[in-house]
Amino acid sequence: MNKLQVLPKNYFPDVETSDEDGFLGWSHDLTCDMLFEAYTSGIFPWPFEDKHVLWFAPPERAVLEFCDFRIPGTVRRELKKMPFKFSINQHFEEVIKGCAYSRRKAEEGGTWITTKLIDAFLEFHEAGFAWSFEAVCQDGKLAGGLYGVLIGRFFGGESMFYKKSGASKFALVKTVEWLRNERGVTWLDAQMQNDFLARFGVRNVEREDYMKLLEKCFN
Repeated sequence: MNKLQVLPKNYFPDVETSDEDGFLGWSHDLTCDMLFEAYTSGIFPWPFEDKHVLWFAPPERAVLEFCDFRIPGTVRRELKKMPFKFSINQHFEEVIKGCAYSRRKAEEGGTWITTKLIDAFLEFHEAGFAWSFEAVCQDGKLAGGLYGVLIGRFFGGESMFYKKSGASKFALVKTVEWLRNERGVTWLDAQMQNDFLARFGVRNVEREDYMKLLEKCFN
């Protein structure tokens, strides 16, 4: 990375000023205003050790255009047997903390979903911009889900987790259906590509193309 650039409060540099890794700068604070400005500008936060927040606009971004969305055959068969119900914003705090715990286990003690990020996203949720999409068991207990940022026709997925097998897949499929049918969303930002997401049609696009997609969400 280049030399750290301290970000003034409520201000971000142009995404084209980021380094080869997409790094723009860092801040101590993480507020609703900063989150709103970041996501509507093609930037996302990456908290570090619960003290600093790193801000990124990578040269490539993982996106899922809903016209390319596909459900793998094995998942389609699993979905028919899943006893879950779909809910929205009924368990936001439990979802984000579930994502933090599952990430921490997977990464052997570390997670980018820090206490600072959780607190900021709880406020962002209260402000109406952070949403959770949930797979719920018949007894009302949370089986898994995902959370992200919904502003206008933009949705940026942040993380997902499951307690019951298949719950995160169920939540993803139902979320795409709801975003497309109820909000007129045509694509989602997955930030970083992985094998799981690729199975559903997520692909990398250049930052220039990403910014064009983003601009259409607010016009």
